[in-house]
Amino acid sequence: AYRQQLAEKLSRKELPLGVRYHVFADPPGPKIGNGGSTLHVLRCLEDLYGDKWTSFIVLLIHSGGYSQRLPNASALGKIFTALPFGDPVYQMLELKLAMYVDFPSRMKPGVLITCSDDIELYSTGVTETVAFDKPGFTALAHPSDLTVGTTHGVFVLDPSSFSGTGELEYTSCHHFLHKPDIETMRQHGAVCIRGKRSQPSSSGDHSDSEMDSECVYTDSIFYVDHSTAKQLLTFYKQMGPLCCEIDAYGDFLQALGPGATEEYTKNTSNVATEESRLAEVRQKLYSLLKGTRLNVIVLNNSKFYHIGTTQEYLFHFTSDSKLKCELDLLPVAFSIFSDKAEALDRSSSIIQSILEPGCFVGPGSVIEYSRIGPEVSIGKNSIISGSHVNLKVDIPSNCFLSSLSIKMNDQVKYVSMVFSVEDDLKKTVKLLSDIHSLQFFGVSLLECLDLWGVKVSDQLFSGESARLGLWTARIFPVCSTLSQSVRMSLTMLNSVQHMSAFKLDGFKLLSVEEMLTYKDVGDMLKFRKQIYDEICLQR
Repeated sequence: AYRQQLAEKLSRKELPLGVRYHVFADPPGPKIGNGGSTLHVLRCLEDLYGDKWTSFIVLLIHSGGYSQRLPNASALGKIFTALPFGDPVYQMLELKLAMYVDFPSRMKPGVLITCSDDIELYSTGVTETVAFDKPGFTALAHPSDLTVGTTHGVFVLDPSSFSGTGELEYTSCHHFLHKPDIETMRQHGAVCIRGKRSQPSSSGDHSDSEMDSECVYTDSIFYVDHSTAKQLLTFYKQMGPLCCEIDAYGDFLQALGPGATEEYTKNTSNVATEESRLAEVRQKLYSLLKGTRLNVIVLNNSKFYHIGTTQEYLFHFTSDSKLKCELDLLPVAFSIFSDKAEALDRSSSIIQSILEPGCFVGPGSVIEYSRIGPEVSIGKNSIISGSHVNLKVDIPSNCFLSSLSIKMNDQVKYVSMVFSVEDDLKKTVKLLSDIHSLQFFGVSLLECLDLWGVKVSDQLFSGESARLGLWTARIFPVCSTLSQSVRMSLTMLNSVQHMSAFKLDGFKLLSVEEMLTYKDVGDMLKFRKQIYDEICLQR
């Protein structure tokens, strides 16, 4: 999927041509996390280029796993998430390259590491520049509210080299905290008053105005110089195949700075699945990296945006006036959206789609890569992705609808997943007797299965038997056309909303997990290309 999309972008000259692009998949076996992936990529670069790789300037973008919290990015990748601006539309990859365009000229050989679902915007003085040219690690830091710090990495900055004034400041980090609670931030002296250096962390009385201006400096992207990267590669070769998840942020950065201790190596509170060897691997990494400097580039006039969940996606693309203004996001981007098609207000977002006269889009909804017929009414705060909706239908508010092409027995078929944007696709239970606690559009999954005539059995879920959830539930019918698959899934949803039976007899049913296994990338891109060509023709 990644290579195909990159090739298409390069053929349309939508990306810089004088750059080498590589896609590296994790090695087969257990999940290794973005830290393990970073080590694996270094190995792949050495395999391809020999010692020459240490003279390269590398941008490493982590793909972000299965994207269970934003499933419209699951099939083709978060880095190819469409954005509501550009002609043709920008995707996250182009935005990343545009944001970082000034970095390579001020970067010594090494690796700049970023994720595919965040946006960093910043302003600096005319003469100030962001440079990645120091040994060790160098990270960008952004002022954030304390609550934001609880879900990010937080820098305890060296007070002797940090004033907290000006738009850009080079300093060093005494200690890096990974997803700390607010009390831990205060104890370590990480809490600052905006515009001033770190304050004493006593929890004495604070006036409201002081509390309003409290902040911590949180992480985003970071750089590793080539000699440190070589050390990490040597470590990876010595370790052999990894059998646990390593976090590039938590497990690399917590080992850095003079205040680092190995206490974190035993703490698994932020770990999705605790593997037996994780503590051992962390301790070895700590021993390797201890004493390595963590340089910090403080960007006092900067913003960090995360677009990794349905709620964040809807908020930032439709309601967030700040991001809209900063990136000049459009209500209609590269689409056919006639005056006779109605939108309640400018807070909806239409991206590379064709909306026929007569259809209606509610506020706060995002439509991407879709065809919407004349008798379709879409409620508020909904996401419609890769779909062809051509029936007379009212799609309810808070609806998530995403269609995939799949290939089974050499035949192209279609499946559409439908959920509430608030449904938790990551939630799992271990026993069939507990599936009543799983919610589909606010209704117990057990009740839904009864309405659809689907039997509860071991065959109901795909994959490992101990992971029973919406992600692995075989509930979505395989259809011969895209529009039919949309019709079927919307009828399933309608039956749940009106508590009326709609039997799925005779259909092969797939889980979201299986849809991704069988996905037909070429056919999905063909559908997008047809929309693209039609928009170009009608201009």
